[in-house]
Amino acid sequence: MYDEILLPVDGSPAAEQAMPHVFDLAERFDATVHVLFVVNTTRDSAGVVGGTVLDTLEREGRRVVDEVKARGERRGIETHGVVRRGAPPDAILDYATEHGVEVIVMATHGRTGVERVLLGSVTERVVRAAPVPVLTVRAVE
Repeated sequence: MYDEILLPVDGSPAAEQAMPHVFDLAERFDATVHVLFVVNTTRDSAGVVGGTVLDTLEREGRRVVDEVKARGERRGIETHGVVRRGAPPDAILDYATEHGVEVIVMATHGRTGVERVLLGSVTERVVRAAPVPVLTVRAVE
């Protein structure tokens, strides 16, 4: 049913909680897992401080991706990882399209009300625009 699964990660505990679901799906369908970390270049602070901060965030993203890849590979799952820069929802959707992803698995942080409106929700934006199913995992904090 699924050959290519996308797991966007951000190093958060919420993203950590989505991993068992991704790896279980991958084992069940003998699928490849794509791990994606997006360095958000749309924040005001990113433009102000420039490349040094973005380079640091990119290194952290690579560390997170490598850690998730290693966990998948220990379970015998083919795992690819990449770090991209851009607006997270756009980068996730673009990656999914470019790589023929058939399902995206993402955590939700469980924000509601004003916090959700002010901060926005990458997961919500992906769910609304994705051309493929999106499995959301509600993080328990």
